[in-house]
Amino acid sequence: MTNHVTVGLFVRLEAKPGKEAEVEKFLNDGLALVQQEPATTAWFALRFGPATFGIFDVFPDDDGRQAHLSGQVAAALMQQAPDLFAQPPAIEQVGILADKLPGA
Repeated sequence: MTNHVTVGLFVRLEAKPGKEAEVEKFLNDGLALVQQEPATTAWFALRFGPATFGIFDVFPDDDGRQAHLSGQVAAALMQQAPDLFAQPPAIEQVGILADKLPGA
């Protein structure tokens, strides 16, 4: 089995003032949902600063990425976005040029 990935997502999130702890909890709770997605090869919740967060995840192919975008984490993100974020999540689809993953 190969762990090679070809595509990913980078999502930038800006918490509303006073919602930073809720965003951090939301991202930590999302890990359990992502662990149920076989095509999500790697998933990272990020914190860039006091109110700036992000998600970076990678997939073997576009089918895996689309399955993730149709999954529970994406649905929860869009449902809670108006309450948690100062602006809508900025979701960028990216191509992976090179990777180093365990077992690869």
